[in-house]
Amino acid sequence: MGLLKRLALSGIFLIGFLITQVTAGTNGNLLEPLPRDLEVRLALSALPPYLRAEASVYVLDPAKGYALERQGMNGFTCFVERTDFVREDYRNNLLIPECFDAEGTRTIVPVSFDVARLRAEGKLSPQEVKKEIVRRFQDGVYQSPARPGISYMLSPIQRLYGGPESKATKTMNMPHYMFYAPNLMSKDVGGGPIMGPYPYLVNPGLHAYIIVNVGEAEKAQINREERDLLKEVCSYRSDFCIDKGSRKEPGQ
Repeated sequence: MGLLKRLALSGIFLIGFLITQVTAGTNGNLLEPLPRDLEVRLALSALPPYLRAEASVYVLDPAKGYALERQGMNGFTCFVERTDFVREDYRNNLLIPECFDAEGTRTIVPVSFDVARLRAEGKLSPQEVKKEIVRRFQDGVYQSPARPGISYMLSPIQRLYGGPESKATKTMNMPHYMFYAPNLMSKDVGGGPIMGPYPYLVNPGLHAYIIVNVGEAEKAQINREERDLLKEVCSYRSDFCIDKGSRKEPGQ
């Protein structure tokens, strides 16, 4: 092999190594965009089919935050959440399709959109983003839903943290409903174990939810109807495959 070719190959290897180190050093701050059509389909998969045609859809530009892809008419807002500020941790492999009704759009969606924008700006660390969001809650910037309502998370594919204290991500097939329960505690509603088969409460505070998983028959129907989506997202990225979706991240 000639000297120039060896130098060229060495340069390519060095660039690849540096990119890997930068990505690792920012703990996932470099967020990979999803293919636009796939992101829209994932977002809408969170809703029952009869609500999808008139829902608003937002897609994520990792350099700017969420942008309106399609204006809807029924008050629902759908998007794929990619950052969980609570863990003080940036990841590139979270995948959380969700759709909020009009009240959730008014009071809860702005938090997710602010988190995405702050991450995209790159000025704050994960720890600083959490402090800023908590400060806004304390200062009354964010409000509780003023009426009962629902966030649908009926997609057959979600990749999120494995529990309230976990920092390991896991791909799950767990379609469920989230009902707004601001300022309630689990004991107030007799909540069951987190991620168990019975209704349970998560995120106690202004934006608490009671979560109810769908029944097995409904889950099977969702999986049948969305089998092409499951295949596509698995083809896009192997750790989004349902049968390969549980793994710990390096250093955990």
